[in-house]
Amino acid sequence: MQTTTEAVARGRDAYARQDWTQAYEALAEADGAGGLGPEDLRRLASAATLNGREEAAFDAWERAHRAFLDADQPRAAVRCAFWLGMQMMRFGQHAPGGAWLGRAQRVLDESGLECVEQGYLLTPRSLQQLHAGDAHGALEGFERMTAIADGFGDPDLSALGRLGQGQALVALGRPDEAVVPLDEAMIGVTSGDVSPIAAGIVYCGVIISCQEMFDWRRAQEWTTALIRWCKRQQGLQPYRGQCLIHRSQISQLRGDWQQAMAEVEEACSHLARPPIDPVMGMARYQQAELLRLRGDLAGAEEGYRQSGEWGHPVQPGLALLRLAQGRIADAHAAVRSAAAEVDDDAVRRPLVLYALVEIALAAGEVDAAGSAVEELAQLATERDAPYLHAVAASARGAVLLAEGDASGALEALRPGWRAWQQVDAPYEAARVRVLIARAYLELGDPETARVELAAARATFEQLGAEPDFERLAELAGVADGSDRPSEAPGGLTPREVEVLRLLATGATNREIADALVISEKTVARHLSNTYTKLGLSTRAAATAWAYEHGVV
Repeated sequence: MQTTTEAVARGRDAYARQDWTQAYEALAEADGAGGLGPEDLRRLASAATLNGREEAAFDAWERAHRAFLDADQPRAAVRCAFWLGMQMMRFGQHAPGGAWLGRAQRVLDESGLECVEQGYLLTPRSLQQLHAGDAHGALEGFERMTAIADGFGDPDLSALGRLGQGQALVALGRPDEAVVPLDEAMIGVTSGDVSPIAAGIVYCGVIISCQEMFDWRRAQEWTTALIRWCKRQQGLQPYRGQCLIHRSQISQLRGDWQQAMAEVEEACSHLARPPIDPVMGMARYQQAELLRLRGDLAGAEEGYRQSGEWGHPVQPGLALLRLAQGRIADAHAAVRSAAAEVDDDAVRRPLVLYALVEIALAAGEVDAAGSAVEELAQLATERDAPYLHAVAASARGAVLLAEGDASGALEALRPGWRAWQQVDAPYEAARVRVLIARAYLELGDPETARVELAAARATFEQLGAEPDFERLAELAGVADGSDRPSEAPGGLTPREVEVLRLLATGATNREIADALVISEKTVARHLSNTYTKLGLSTRAAATAWAYEHGVV
C-alpha cells in the first residue's frame, strides 16, 4: 500500500508541475495496483491525453466517468464523458464519440442540475451547425456557451465559446469582429488559465481562423506565444501533429525554411504513429512545398503524391512543380482545373489564382493571367488582409510587365514589395524585387536593376531557394551589360547545364561538387531534376544527350 500511495503522490506532484510523462507513468503504476480514486483516474486520463497515449486515455476517461457516477458526482461524470467523446471524434471515431456525448447529455438531464456542464454540451451541436454552413445558428450557440462560462467562471468553456464565436464570425465574413473573441480565447491559453487539453483545441482553431482571414501576422504572434507556453510543460504531445504543421507554414512564410522543414518532419513522425492521423496528407503537402522551393523536385513529386493518397488537395503546389520541371502545358492545365474546383473555397482560391497568374504568364496566356489578377484585387478589397493586398499587387505588376508596361508595373510592384515586408515574408518580397529589376531593365536603368537583383540574390541564397537563385544568372548578366545567354535546351537552368557538362566528362558527383563548390546532395538533386526534365534515367543517356544538343 505504501508503494501505491507513493506512486499516487508522485503522479499528483508531476501533474501539478505539468510534467505529463512522469504524471502518466506514476499514476499508471498506481492504477495497476488498484490505487486510484475517481479524481486520480481523471488526472490519469488527462495525462495520457497530453502525453499522446490515446487508447490509454480513452480507457481512463471511461473508468473515471463510471467512478464519478458510483461516487454520486454526476457533474464530474458528465465532464469525463464529454472529453472522451470529443477526443474520440478528433481521432475519427465518430460513432462511439457521438454515443459518449449522448450519454453525457442523458446523465446531465437525469441529474436536473443547473451547471456549467450544460454549456460544454452545447459544443458538439454548435460545431455541427458551423460545419453544416449554419454560421448564424452556430454563433448563437457559442454565445450561449460563453454566457454560461462567464456566469460560472469557467475559463475552459469561456475559451472554447469565444473560439467558436470567432470561427462563426469568420464564416459570416466579419473578420474585424472575429479577431476580438479569438484573441480573448488565446489570452486565456497563454496566461495559463485554460487547461492544456482545451488549449490545444483553441490554438489550432485560432490559427486556422487566422489562415482563413489571411491574417498571417496574428498567426505568427500567437504561435510565438504558444511556443513559450509549450516549453513550460514536459512530455506534451498533442502539439506535435497539426499544430506543428501550422507552425511550419508560419516558419516558411517568415523565411526560416530550415525550421519549417524540421517542424513538418517532426509532425510527419508524430502523425505516422498508430492510429495514423489523416492530417498526414496536410503534412506531406507542406513538406512537398518546402522541397519544391528548395529545388528538390523529385522529393517534392513524392511528397505531393503521398499527400494526394491521404486525400489532401495537391494544388496549386503540384502545378507549380510542373512549371519548375519545364512542363508548362501540364502546369497550365492543372492550375486551370484547380481554379474551377475551388470556386467556393475562400481559403484556397486566392492561392490557386496567384499560382495561375505565374503559370499563365509562363504559357503566354496574358489575358487569363489578367482575369485572375482582377479577381485577386477584388478579394483583397473585400477582405482587406495585408497578405491578399501583397498577392494582388505582385500579380498585377507581373501582368503589366508581361504587357510591356514597365512604368505601370513599378507602380504596382513597389506597394506589393512593401506589403510583403509588412507580412514579414522575405521570399515573396525577394521575388517581387526580381520583377522590379526586370521593370528597371525595360526602362533602361541597369544600375537600379543591379541593386534590386543583389538584394533578391542575397535572400534566395540565405533561404536556400536554389531554383530562384539560379534563375537570376541570366537576368544579372543583362543588368551587367553582357549579352543575354541563349536559352538552354530542355528547359535546364544554368546550374543544371554546368552539372550536366561536368557529368558528360565522366566526373563523379563528388568531383562535380568540388568543382562547383556545392554539396554532393545538391549535385544529386540537380541531376534528378535534369533526368526528369529530359525524360532520362541514366548517366550514360544524359551524357549522350549533352553531346547531341551541344551542351558539351
